[in-house]
Amino acid sequence: MEISTNENSIRKMEAFKRLINIALVAGCLALEIAIFGYHWIYHFQYSIVEDLRGFWFKGHVLEISIYGVILFALSNMYGGIRLGYLKNAEIIFSQVFATFIANLIIYAELSVMAFQLFVPDVFIFMMIEQTVVVIVYIYAANRLYRSIFPPRKLLLIHGNRPIEDIKAKFESRSDKYRIEKCISAGRGIREICREISEDYRSGRCSAVVLWDLSNEERNSLFKFCYSNSIRVYMMPKITDVIMLGAEELHVFDTPILLTREYSLTMEQRFIKRAIDIICSLVLLIIASPFMLVTAIAIKLYDGGPVLYRQVRCTINQKEFEIMKFRSMRVDAEKDGIARLAQKNDSRITPIGRFIRKCRIDELPQLINILRGDMSFIGPRPERPEIIAQYLEIMPEFAYRMKVKAGLAGFAQVYGKYNTSPYDKLKLDLTYIGKYSVWLDLKLMLLTLKILLWPDSTEGVEGEQITALREEYNSKHEGQE
Repeated sequence: MEISTNENSIRKMEAFKRLINIALVAGCLALEIAIFGYHWIYHFQYSIVEDLRGFWFKGHVLEISIYGVILFALSNMYGGIRLGYLKNAEIIFSQVFATFIANLIIYAELSVMAFQLFVPDVFIFMMIEQTVVVIVYIYAANRLYRSIFPPRKLLLIHGNRPIEDIKAKFESRSDKYRIEKCISAGRGIREICREISEDYRSGRCSAVVLWDLSNEERNSLFKFCYSNSIRVYMMPKITDVIMLGAEELHVFDTPILLTREYSLTMEQRFIKRAIDIICSLVLLIIASPFMLVTAIAIKLYDGGPVLYRQVRCTINQKEFEIMKFRSMRVDAEKDGIARLAQKNDSRITPIGRFIRKCRIDELPQLINILRGDMSFIGPRPERPEIIAQYLEIMPEFAYRMKVKAGLAGFAQVYGKYNTSPYDKLKLDLTYIGKYSVWLDLKLMLLTLKILLWPDSTEGVEGEQITALREEYNSKHEGQE
């Protein structure tokens, strides 16, 4: 079956869309760099050289270019230039945060050049100017972008399981996606392909979502869409996620994908451990005043223990005792039942609510990292009893224990506290499959952002518990 469609016009529209996106992003970065350039030329350079003539022209170009490269790299990493993709508030927050980190780096560089700490008042004033520009510009640019490019019309093809969750996720970004039609895979591949063809040709839909389908159904529909240059959003299965990190080999003239029996090489383990030791020692020294104040506040509030110790599992399901500052009442789990923290949980003390919000309660885990129980980056450690529940309904949960547990990980950076266990597992396996030292460093930098972003500290819904057989079966049975 062929689709006689204006494929060239669609390609031109996508190219135009990308061009507009690049132009809008470049405008934002150019304004911020221009603000820095102004302050460099009229203020900063004279703190470095005593000669009132300042730097030569090439010196100006070099310093402003260095700032521009740093700002662009951080904006790209933190998502500050994803106009048209993220929500207004998240783009603004990401870009302001990226700008703040870039200014800290350049402040350190200029202080080294001047052989003394810069007076920070001009830097603070520059940051305020850039923040105002970012807020106004991104709000206007996003509004312009969305007025030119309306939400993408989607055709959702699904299996027999409920689709309310995935529809709700797409509807939460109504500015970017709009599900126009839902089709059950029970109608048959031939009939569905005919309907895709008609809807795509008429413009009723511009992309297809493949959700909760069997391998055979998914493969047939994906090949049809790919052969006809139709955009596809597809829910990956566990095997798909694992294969993301596969190594490409060529045996004579045959391409082969290799997944190894071990996750990290000896060199990677050595470098990862070295980073853990150095960073945990430095952070323990820096954080010690905050940890002391927190310990005193917890003790004075109710006289209970300062630390909360709990058995968790790390690599190869090895048990260890994790340490946190206690954020709940002493009798929070007096019935012995393990529960996730919920929204507005009455067990959390006022001090506990604050330290959880600021993530101060996690600081004692730096000691766990130093001892080798955990790493900075890796899947979050779970309790043995919760792992047992997960393994009953998700045998693949054991895969995430191929590496050492971490203080933060892929699931924490790209998910939320209340992201479903199955989706968190996919994120953790993505990290394991794609592991590199650079990825660890990148996730450590991205963790700085999520510490301040409210979604990442959100509790689970009241009805969500750690592992529920019926819930899992209803959503994921038959996916693999």
